[in-house]
Formats: sequence, C-alpha cells, structure tokens
Amino acid sequence: MAEPLHQGRAFSRPPLYVSNKNETVRMFESDFMEFFSRVHPITPLVLYLPVVGAMLFVSVWQRQLSLVAVAALFLLGILLWTLTEYLIHRYIFHYQPKTRIGKRLHYIVHGVHHDYPSGARRLVMPPSISVPLAFLFYGIFLLIFWRLTPAVFAGLVFGYVCYDMLHYATHHFPMKHGIWLWLKQYHLRHHYKDDHAGYGISSPLWDYVFRTTRR
Repeated sequence: MAEPLHQGRAFSRPPLYVSNKNETVRMFESDFMEFFSRVHPITPLVLYLPVVGAMLFVSVWQRQLSLVAVAALFLLGILLWTLTEYLIHRYIFHYQPKTRIGKRLHYIVHGVHHDYPSGARRLVMPPSISVPLAFLFYGIFLLIFWRLTPAVFAGLVFGYVCYDMLHYATHHFPMKHGIWLWLKQYHLRHHYKDDHAGYGISSPLWDYVFRTTRR
C-alpha cells in the first residue's frame, strides 16, 4: 500500500494547482488491489441504472403503488441521498484521523482525490465499496419504509448515480453555462480554496442548511 504523501493535514495541493486528468499515484503494492482501486466512470451507470428500473417496476407492478405515490417516494429518496452525500463527505471523508493507520486509510478513501483531483479512474466509488453500502441502505430502508422501500431506494440510488456522474463532469467536462457552470465552480472552490466548506456536490442544499457554504 502506498504511503500518504503527507502525515499532517489531509490535503496538500496548493490552492491554484490543477492536475492533469490522468495524473494519480499508485496506492497499493499489489497489482490486484491497485487494479480494483481504479474505476471506469461509466461503471455506476451500468451497475445501478438497472437497479433503479427494477425498484420502480417492483413499486408499480408488485406493490401496486400509484404513480403519484411512487414519484413522491422517489423524490424523497433523492432528498435522502443529498443528505447522505453531505454527511459522508463532511464527517467521514474529511475526518482527520490521528493514527498512522487511520491516515493511510483516509488517504486511500478520499485524500488521494484531493491530491490528484482529476484522476479519471478515481472519481467514482469502486463497486467493492458501493455495493455493500447499497445493501446496507436497503436493509435500513426496509426497517423504516417496509413495503414502500423499493420506490424510496430507487430515488436514493438514482441520486447516487447523478452524484457520481456530476462529480466526474465537474472535473472533466467544460460546463460553461448556467447551473452546470455554477455547480462546477462551487465544487472546485472546495478543492482549491477551502476544503472545509462546500461539501455538497450534486446539491449545495445541506451546505445552506448547516451553513457550510463557506467559512
């Protein structure tokens, strides 16, 4: 496993640094582990859009929920995703561990992205992490929503896919106009000006709620 490039503060690039889209660092000595630490950006689309479709099918045809109810629950799932995204980014990805092992793990999970923010194969979550998390959230939703779970879960997964795609786009697509330009600038400020603000990527909603749009 590669050592973190630093042992103190999590992210070390100077504020105006802009990396090459293919620049990254080797994190594992094992070729097997290194291979699975890099993910093609289209992976979430291929893996999870069929899940969204299947959950909606179950909601309408098996659970026989009305289209209005499914739409409302789907939007609730998207909203829950935006909150989940914010909490994970703020409290897990930006947690400052004290131990050597903690720092190494933190660098693998998120620190490498801040040191090499445009590394094309490390911008979306590896399935080895996202799939177990998907099962975990589905189990939690079953306890909360019971027969309504598929519709809410479809919204959550769709929100996650949008997040991964938008995150990749902010680092690699021009996004020169309108809301897309604003979202790109909002996220890049998090990288290059203040990494303790602007935790929302697919939506800044919870940054406004918790007053973390800027320090």
